[in-house]
Amino acid sequence: MTEKRELSTGLKLAVDYGPLLVFFGVNALAPGSDIDQAVAATAAFMVATAAAMLVSKLKTGRISTMLWVTGVVVAVFGGLTIYLHDQRFIQIKPSIVYAVLSGTLFFGLLTGRPLLRTVLESGFPALRPEGWHKLTRNFAWFFLAMVAINEVARQMLSFDSWVTFKVWGVSALSFAFMFTQLPMLMKHSDEPQEPPIPPQG
Repeated sequence: MTEKRELSTGLKLAVDYGPLLVFFGVNALAPGSDIDQAVAATAAFMVATAAAMLVSKLKTGRISTMLWVTGVVVAVFGGLTIYLHDQRFIQIKPSIVYAVLSGTLFFGLLTGRPLLRTVLESGFPALRPEGWHKLTRNFAWFFLAMVAINEVARQMLSFDSWVTFKVWGVSALSFAFMFTQLPMLMKHSDEPQEPPIPPQG
């Protein structure tokens, strides 16, 4: 039986957040009009996401469900952004990713399967079933809230401001959410727990 390999914390951060930082950096530094910058940033984001998937495959032998969802949606909506020269498509991408994740987790809860366990179990081997149910429920609601937050942000902010919010504001919200889960994780676990690295849409 092949041993299940995990990314180190530093490499996991690079895989999860590296593409976003590339997106932010290229959007800030690329020359040309706003749409030219958006297209360049989107193209770089697509390449960086593909690179993150490749690193995950090479280092662990697999690509996580979250990374697959992100990669497919980035490819589709990033491609539309570049082809149509319309940044609204890449702005919709996080809403699609979060909606898919939220719907999947809610479906799992309705069918009695806390699906988050299949993704995060290696990080929480001592978490009891009630804890997995509550963590899955909380993530499902969090992802649904992030759909609403992204939709409001993309309607109200300029593209540059939205990119800044997406990279820094959403990351801060995600980490804050994860730390709010610590008391519940500790209550329903047989061992001390640390908050997982929050996923990005």
